[in-house]
Amino acid sequence: MEAITTRDTKNDSIIPEDEKPRDDMCAVVIVPVLKQGRNAAPAAGSDIVVAPSRSNEARLEEAMGLARAIDLTIGEGLIVPVNQPRPATLLGSGKIAEIGEKLDQHNAGLVIVDHPLTPVQQRNLEKEWNAKVIDRTGLILEIFGRRASTKEGTLQVELAHLNYQKGRLVRSWTHLERQRGGAGFMGGPGETQIEADRRMLQDKIIKLERELEQVVRTRQLHRAKRRKVPHPIVALVGYTNAGKSTLFNRITGAGVLAEDMLFATLDPTLRRMKLPHGRTVILSDTVGFISDLPTHLVAAFRATLEEVLEADLILHVRDMSDPDNAAQAGDVLRILSDLGIDDKEKSERIIEIWNKIDRLEPEMHDALLQKAETRENVMTVSAITGEGVDRLLDVISQRLSGVLTETTIVIPADKQALISWAYENAVVDGREDHEDGSVSLDVRLTARQADELDRKLGSGQKAEKEDWER
Repeated sequence: MEAITTRDTKNDSIIPEDEKPRDDMCAVVIVPVLKQGRNAAPAAGSDIVVAPSRSNEARLEEAMGLARAIDLTIGEGLIVPVNQPRPATLLGSGKIAEIGEKLDQHNAGLVIVDHPLTPVQQRNLEKEWNAKVIDRTGLILEIFGRRASTKEGTLQVELAHLNYQKGRLVRSWTHLERQRGGAGFMGGPGETQIEADRRMLQDKIIKLERELEQVVRTRQLHRAKRRKVPHPIVALVGYTNAGKSTLFNRITGAGVLAEDMLFATLDPTLRRMKLPHGRTVILSDTVGFISDLPTHLVAAFRATLEEVLEADLILHVRDMSDPDNAAQAGDVLRILSDLGIDDKEKSERIIEIWNKIDRLEPEMHDALLQKAETRENVMTVSAITGEGVDRLLDVISQRLSGVLTETTIVIPADKQALISWAYENAVVDGREDHEDGSVSLDVRLTARQADELDRKLGSGQKAEKEDWER
């Protein structure tokens, strides 16, 4: 049987079909479904609590969304059952041949496998398909590499990428050597090219780790400065594309990039804002989470994610229009646990934000609102339309303020700077200016604010303190 050929009109020559250049921006996305694997249920009687499993269709849609996030064209998406994973190729020969036909059909030069691949599996599949193969980790690293815009983000992505590549130096010229080792005829080879590459990679990794250590120290200094001006920190967390940046923009009026795309924003953003009752807080928009987040990325981005640990209040944003939102929420909570936020802290510090309710049908919209009313620490909002946002801000203010006590304070003439402090940190309901220059303010304060004001008034202001305590 003759090989299928095509004519190169430029050189008027015949090119075998399997040597035709393929479109590297066209991808076939496959989701291997292992019979026994990460989707397996725990044994009966087990104490392990398992989050709702993600459907295969949802996994495929997410994998294709990740591919589109780096401007790839999707030739086809396939769910591939795998009864027995092959150590050499993961997939069986029949499935490999079937996917090869799909690549030829779409002239695709890229295969995205939504599953971890060993270096050997990746190399063997590339040989079988004559196409570039990347797994889920490689795809996420590629997205992060494009999205990083700050020096810190670039360093974090580069470190994660180098750690990922360190175990994948599979070269065809490993016979090359820098020197001969030993003496005589039986002297073994010295440092091969692959060993030299690994050493160079390790040197780069050490250099990047040192630079990131400096980033961590700088962040700690910034946090120390923020503690001196004790504004509470509110952190937005959630699955990627849950609407965090849109909600961030709605609340603060900032212009953070917000698109219907996985990992549209990567670098964390902080903004100072005023709550309805005048309290100033710092709102932090963090990187989106995702299932099976590569360990390289978790380690590299720990300095960034520590912003969440420092937060006084965490807003867990969920996309309620996504049928897979329960599984996504489970993934987010697992990552928060990995960061060190225990179950007690979750109940005290986390408010669930059920977002994108504008996308729901009227019946489902009303049912969700009723369900949220019966749940503690749950708010329903639409970051696009603004529905529920004002109520959310009131709840944030209440949670951060604690129990407010109504009282009247008298600020003497020589401490007029405390008037602006009171307007920024307390709720001022009334004001009266006196002839001696002092000012009386009717305020609502928390116990912590009252103690702070007491210190600012000083021990020499006993008369004013007694008036304030009345």
